[in-house]
Amino acid sequence: MKVGVLSDIHSNRVAFEAVLDDMPDVDELVCAGDVVGYNPWPAECVEMVREREIPTVMGNHDRAVASGTAFRFNAMAKAGVEHARERLTDDQLDWLDGLPNERRLFDGRVKVVHGHPDDPDHYTMPSEFSPRLLGDEDVLVMGHTHVQHTERYAEGVVMNPGSVGQPRDGDPQAAYAVLDVDDLTVEERRVAYDINAVQSEVEAVGLPTRIGARLEDGK
Repeated sequence: MKVGVLSDIHSNRVAFEAVLDDMPDVDELVCAGDVVGYNPWPAECVEMVREREIPTVMGNHDRAVASGTAFRFNAMAKAGVEHARERLTDDQLDWLDGLPNERRLFDGRVKVVHGHPDDPDHYTMPSEFSPRLLGDEDVLVMGHTHVQHTERYAEGVVMNPGSVGQPRDGDPQAAYAVLDVDDLTVEERRVAYDINAVQSEVEAVGLPTRIGARLEDGK
């Protein structure tokens, strides 16, 4: 079974569409959270996930939008939360609010969280990857850091597919991964998208220009 693994879409419809167009044939898609936040298209991205029935966990931006709070967020993140709350319908907000912090998929072989198995808001950087993060699952999927990385151990695989909508690992291309659940192999993938189109819409809707500018640098 092959699974397309997504995370941190962050309301970037253009990047999300590029990833879906680039996606090879897979049996399922999963998402490690933060469908919304930062970028201009929160409602569109929520609907793209819902229409495809992609199993998704709650990211910190998803929770902030659903709850109406942006505690300890910087100005860009806070602006993205406020923008999303203005654009999402009550039904879309309810969907976000109902997302779980964890999912176990494919007969329990794959566990999906946003930040860390024990703390959904913890940034688990590649330097912290370890077989100790694994429970009884074969694959642990995390997001949150926007840094694409995979480690394979005797006990299983620990992976972060990177960010679809706002990479922070120095590569501005949208990031995702393809997991082979049977072979426990991961193909890390990147795809270019029209960053200028995102930047133009950032300005058009009145979001901070830095949200668009940082996309060029992948950080």
